[in-house]
Amino acid sequence: MDDPYHNNVNQQMTEGGDYTYTQDGGGQDGYPYQTDYPPQDEDAASDATEGADEDDQMYEGEYQGIPHPDEIKEARRAARVEARRKARMAAQQEEEEESLPEQYETIMEDCGHGRFQWMLFFVLGLALMADGVDGFVVGFVLPSAEKDMCISNADKGLLGLLVYVAMMVGALVWGGLCDKMGRRKCLIYVLTIDLVFSFLSCFAQGYGFFLFLRFCSGFGIGGSIPIVYTYFTEFLQMDKRGEHLSWLCMFWMFGGLYASFTAWGIIPHYGWGFAIGTQLQMHSWRLFILVCLFPALAALIGLVFMPESPRFLLETARHDEAWMILRQVHDTNWKAKGEPERVFTVTNIKTPQTQEDEFIEIQSETGTAFQRWTVRKMTMLQQVMANVMSLSAPELRLQGLLLVIVWFCLAFSYHGLGVWFPDMIKYMQYEEYESKVRIFHRERVERFHFNFSLVNQIHREGEYIHDKFANIEIKSVKFESSLFENCYFEDIKSTNTFFENCTIKNTVFYNTDLWQEKFKNCRMENATFLHPKKGCHLNFQEENDIVIYMVSFLGSLAVLPGNIISALFMDKIGRIRIIGGSMLASSACTFLLLLSFSQGAVICWQCLFYGISVAAWNGLEVISVELYPSSKRGTAFGILNGICKFAAIIASSIFAAFIGITKIIPIFLAFAALVCGGMVALKLPETREKILS
Repeated sequence: MDDPYHNNVNQQMTEGGDYTYTQDGGGQDGYPYQTDYPPQDEDAASDATEGADEDDQMYEGEYQGIPHPDEIKEARRAARVEARRKARMAAQQEEEEESLPEQYETIMEDCGHGRFQWMLFFVLGLALMADGVDGFVVGFVLPSAEKDMCISNADKGLLGLLVYVAMMVGALVWGGLCDKMGRRKCLIYVLTIDLVFSFLSCFAQGYGFFLFLRFCSGFGIGGSIPIVYTYFTEFLQMDKRGEHLSWLCMFWMFGGLYASFTAWGIIPHYGWGFAIGTQLQMHSWRLFILVCLFPALAALIGLVFMPESPRFLLETARHDEAWMILRQVHDTNWKAKGEPERVFTVTNIKTPQTQEDEFIEIQSETGTAFQRWTVRKMTMLQQVMANVMSLSAPELRLQGLLLVIVWFCLAFSYHGLGVWFPDMIKYMQYEEYESKVRIFHRERVERFHFNFSLVNQIHREGEYIHDKFANIEIKSVKFESSLFENCYFEDIKSTNTFFENCTIKNTVFYNTDLWQEKFKNCRMENATFLHPKKGCHLNFQEENDIVIYMVSFLGSLAVLPGNIISALFMDKIGRIRIIGGSMLASSACTFLLLLSFSQGAVICWQCLFYGISVAAWNGLEVISVELYPSSKRGTAFGILNGICKFAAIIASSIFAAFIGITKIIPIFLAFAALVCGGMVALKLPETREKILS
């Protein structure tokens, strides 16, 4: 006999182990007394068990906001299911993340090293060269720009300081952004910012505007080094990384050579400048800045034809794009090697189950495009900051601290001595120049026409009556406590010339560059200034500037042997030995500076120091990109490069302060920093055979 209960009700077990009951037929076929009740939803569970009448009654706590016991059980059950699901996904993600580095390394070995890597090598090398050029631009244009814009000594120091601060901020910002936006995209932004603001700085006539434009340019180019090394690393297989990253470092040297050579060839030629109207003066140092844009422009054009890093795309779950780029790398290399028949056999690449970027969109009608853009950028900033904070994880904390110490010590000594070398040479030149100064005391010159230049002279307590100074240059001349009465100055060009405690009576200054700042504590009686020249006199024939160009050129050229040796031995003896050995050997070279008593000796020790210390830079840059995982590589390198710029700022200020006072303290500081950094470097983990994580 059929049981009507079992005919009309199906039992279903839920995932939590309980039973739900659903009725097959309508109320009239099964239980006629249920027809008085309102019909239930199709997906709702009907209570057909005994005691259903009690369950159908209104729960007395509903109006009080108290959850029903069944709702509590269901919520707990759903939470347990969700926890088990997340645990399974986490285990799967961990397994896939562990297998991704090995799989990616295998794919890069299958793609080989060939034409594609060399094309990318030259494009990124030009970007690195642009950074090297920017490091020299300010130092080369400053001697001319300070005269063109009448920049004081305090303002000169501000320019160099702000450019380094801008580079430091740029390294921090762009290093973090390239882990979220992509290596190629950020590098394009970086080069574009540098190009635009450097180009505009060529036409800046005021010092304040020039300072602002150079700051913006520095902010852009400051991010190039972290991005370039991160970008190129992810296209190299393990046994090629050390060597080819070291070869890439040579382009920074090429930037120094390019800047030195073009400055030497352009800036001294005053006649190469031109004027646009009466206000815009394009002197030769401005043309030099324009020529320095060529490496950045060439790199930007080359990047248009380069793809994004496939490793970055895999980290952001863009599997198909990464696969297409890897196939492009494979086909380009093997076709160039004469094997076009080789097929890219990879069909599936495991990617970590990362969450998509949770950009919050404002979908309401009141949300504007600007509001949505603001929310995206704020969310991006939060993600970058979270990436920065993740670098303090226990497994990264120790090696990060060691790297910070090594970066700081090497940058402090290298950039500090980089400022000390040319300043020391200038000081030696100044001392030699001062030793040849001619001193005139209590001379009386009356009704005389000075038609010859006055150079390197001091006139004390002299009297000049009815004299004429016309069409001459006054260079490094000081008049102290002298009297000028009924004199006439016309078409005067002055450099480092001052009048102190002088009396000027009935004197006319016509078309000269002698302005108020050159008269210190002077008494003026009926003095007239007619048609004063705007700006300061530009003297491009000074031997001091030519020597500085030559010193910078030789210093950059001396890096070449160290670059070649470090590239050849980076993968053979390891990064740690290269860094530690180079820094300790460089520290020994600093002591030789105590024996330098001439300009030639300083130049020789400078070249030796640069040639040895460059190996440490190469090894440090290689190990910095290999120690960190791909999702944090740009952020970590940006922080380290920012610390490098911070050390350069401190070192430049300290070392410059001791010029002309003592050379023992700068040399001791450089020696101590190199020894400390070299010893700490030996504690770093070796990454020669490490697969990129």
